[in-house]
Amino acid sequence: MSDLGAGSESTKPQRPVDALIAHLHEVVGQDIDEPLLLRALTHRSYAYENGGLPNNERLEFLGDSVLGLVVTESLYREHPDLAEGQLAKLRAAVVNMRALADVARTFDLGSYVMLGKGEEATGGRDKASILADTLEALIGTVFLSTDIDLAARFVHHHFDGIIEEAATLGAGLDWKTSLQEMAAGAGLGSPEYRVGEQGPDHEKEFHAHAVVGAEVLGEGHGRSKKEAEQKAAKQAWTALEARRNGSHAAGRQAAAADAQA
Repeated sequence: MSDLGAGSESTKPQRPVDALIAHLHEVVGQDIDEPLLLRALTHRSYAYENGGLPNNERLEFLGDSVLGLVVTESLYREHPDLAEGQLAKLRAAVVNMRALADVARTFDLGSYVMLGKGEEATGGRDKASILADTLEALIGTVFLSTDIDLAARFVHHHFDGIIEEAATLGAGLDWKTSLQEMAAGAGLGSPEYRVGEQGPDHEKEFHAHAVVGAEVLGEGHGRSKKEAEQKAAKQAWTALEARRNGSHAAGRQAAAADAQA
């Protein structure tokens, strides 16, 4: 199979879709409509530069609804005691641009997208908005090529970890809020974030350090300040949680030793 949309030396050509097709088949156990898949990978910038080809926006619209349905049903079944408002917050923590982009990166979806020269030159293959939209279009493609059950299988394969993770977050359902709550509960005060940036405007990368109690506990990188801070907060929350669990375990061991004495 040929490279799709191979560009000039100044642009990075798309990968052949063979590996993506193999990944989809492995996950859902059924062949995917290849012409439909190519449309799902066609960003509007590429479509415009090539005579107005059909792009992936309609498939994105469909995939967004399929994703929302599958995630909503999963949350509804797994959290029978949660009120509607809390379920809605959980769903928002799972179905958002940052989460979708992170999922897309796990199987290098950006490398298959057909982009216009402008998007290609400005790092479009790793833009969260393009990755999220393309992933939704891909979910729409799986649904049309198979059925809702196999589309749900694809969603669960890639999103169950995020769904489980969302349930551990605090009232605000984001890592910064969760870190704030944990630090306050431990008497460590409010976390601080030290953020730097590098690179040209069109390819800027941010790096953040989460500081809790004068100690750097987390570090994160991202295409936006918010993304970098969230990743740093997650790492810091994980470090504090590990310490808390360790202290609880030590306390139980000490209590057991005292009981035996």
